[in-house]
Amino acid sequence: MHAALQLRAHVYALVRGFFIARDVLEVETPMLSAAGNTDPNIESFTTMFSGHVDAGARERWLRTSPEFPLKRLLAAGVGDCYELGRVFRNGEAGGRHNPEFTMLEWYRTGWDHRRLMRETIELVESALAMTGRRAEVMITGYRSLFIDELGLDPAHAAIDALRAPLAEYGIDPAGLTRDDWLDLLLTHKLQSAFPRDRITVIHDYPASQCALAKVRPGDPPLAERFELYLGPHELANGYHELNDAAEQRARFERDNARRRERGLREVPIDEGLLAVLDAMPDCAGVALGVERLLMCLAGTDAIADVLAFPFADA
Repeated sequence: MHAALQLRAHVYALVRGFFIARDVLEVETPMLSAAGNTDPNIESFTTMFSGHVDAGARERWLRTSPEFPLKRLLAAGVGDCYELGRVFRNGEAGGRHNPEFTMLEWYRTGWDHRRLMRETIELVESALAMTGRRAEVMITGYRSLFIDELGLDPAHAAIDALRAPLAEYGIDPAGLTRDDWLDLLLTHKLQSAFPRDRITVIHDYPASQCALAKVRPGDPPLAERFELYLGPHELANGYHELNDAAEQRARFERDNARRRERGLREVPIDEGLLAVLDAMPDCAGVALGVERLLMCLAGTDAIADVLAFPFADA
């Protein structure tokens, strides 16, 4: 345990030094919010405030990331900033997941996702160097990866063609969409085979997987998004950030519609973010899972090995 705690402290110091050298401001934002994350694939924790009603909404949502308040700071003119802090996701506990974990999230004004992915690579390389390691880097487009490795065009292949390579896993197809099959191909057939000594960066995702990223028109249109992997572990997810409040509201509402279809509770939309999103400067942002990075540095596939106390013992 002592070695894991030391490694975490050294990574925190490296992160802070990395951003001080680049004049990126460290900030802290609330962990409890009156709004939540509408993403139908993420479940939040909630708690009740027992104080005076003038304090606002009694039900509060523990953040699943600091994204929304950081964007409000960007809209207020704070400039390049980052936060290193705890986030919470309900139902995610296991070998590689803990319901509370540490996320590093940062934003660069005037940048797009391609420039930010280079800086993310630099940060991961710096962390590896701290432990005397190096990794080769492979950067590829999402579509190119599927065509080169699987012989499938994710933009045009029929769903039956996407399902075929996954037949051995006996996956129940009920309710699964095209994007679900693409995700399964990525996790089961591509990601699991990434070499452990390689940083793999995938960029320009299908527009249907845009999340909070801008979509670039074209044939096909592409989400200006990237994901970074170290070996088979996904470490970071970044976007050329959407700053169109009307479009963002529509995406939140689509998320809640999917929640209703799945029998999940709808989540309050972050009106504080939407009120200022049009004023947010053009920027790129990325979130990096610190425990995933620590696992890679420590050479373990078990998240418990890099925690002081895992959820079962907390």
